[in-house]
Amino acid sequence: MALGTAALTQPAMAQDSYRVAFLAASSQNGYNQAIYDGIKKAAAAQKGVEVEIFDAAFDATKQYSQVEDLIAGGRFNAFIITPNDTVGIAPALEEATAAGIKVVTALFPVGPNLKDMQPQVKGLTSTVAEDPAQGATAQANAVVDYCKDKSPCRVVVMIGQLIYPFDNLRYETFKQVLGQHANIQIVATGEGNYDPDKSMTAMQDILQAHPDIDAVLSNADQHLIGVEIALTDAGKNPDDVFLIGGGLNQITVDAIRAGKVDATLAQFPASMGGAALDSAVKALKGETPPTWIDPTTLGAAPQIVTKPWLDQHPDFKAEWQG
Repeated sequence: MALGTAALTQPAMAQDSYRVAFLAASSQNGYNQAIYDGIKKAAAAQKGVEVEIFDAAFDATKQYSQVEDLIAGGRFNAFIITPNDTVGIAPALEEATAAGIKVVTALFPVGPNLKDMQPQVKGLTSTVAEDPAQGATAQANAVVDYCKDKSPCRVVVMIGQLIYPFDNLRYETFKQVLGQHANIQIVATGEGNYDPDKSMTAMQDILQAHPDIDAVLSNADQHLIGVEIALTDAGKNPDDVFLIGGGLNQITVDAIRAGKVDATLAQFPASMGGAALDSAVKALKGETPPTWIDPTTLGAAPQIVTKPWLDQHPDFKAEWQG
């Protein structure tokens, strides 16, 4: 393939401006939008850095083609990517680094091992991500704590999509942690695809088969919006069900403060985007950025955010609306 990389092979210090492409898993997804907000803010603080977003619409094949097309186009000096397929995208990113493009992956590492934050793609600049199993373990342990005096404690898992390697890892982690407690039963699993409407439909179907539940364990705050609606439509008070999500968006912060949701896994997407942009620009300028940035260190909140903590921090605001 003709890569058209003449402009990209100039010495980094010879350039006064840089163009950075953000390859979003989905530009319509609030979390990805928040990452891009952080990228834009960090770019504005730099001199001569332009950024542009590309929407993969949660389609791994489309995202692969986007990478190849952008390499061939030769317009961009760096890519920041939130990968849809953390394994399948690796060959395309290897093509990018071979063409002299600096590549930073955000949210998840790229490669066969989701627990390995060091570069698994030759030439990768930085990974701004955490092991998905760590957060999933903390979420599941919060459910274990809630269920300790309930037998049985009937739990619904609402995951994004099990086809995604990172969601499958989270799901297996949920099962491993909850499976160590005889009183806890996972009665059903739904796929919400990070969408309130799809989560609502999945939860409605689950409630028809399992009307009595005690907790909903979800990897994403967006899912809980649909879960709450489904519970209410079924004549159930969401306050009576332990609800835990992930992402720490403002909608969920407000819901926790109001007592409608119990907890969420803290994440900081705007800070993640800013750190990714800074790493890319450092590399373009010939500096050496860290190969791994732990996003859990970028925000000021505990791993699991609950109402007592929020009551102690009344001025806290999340990095994204939801």
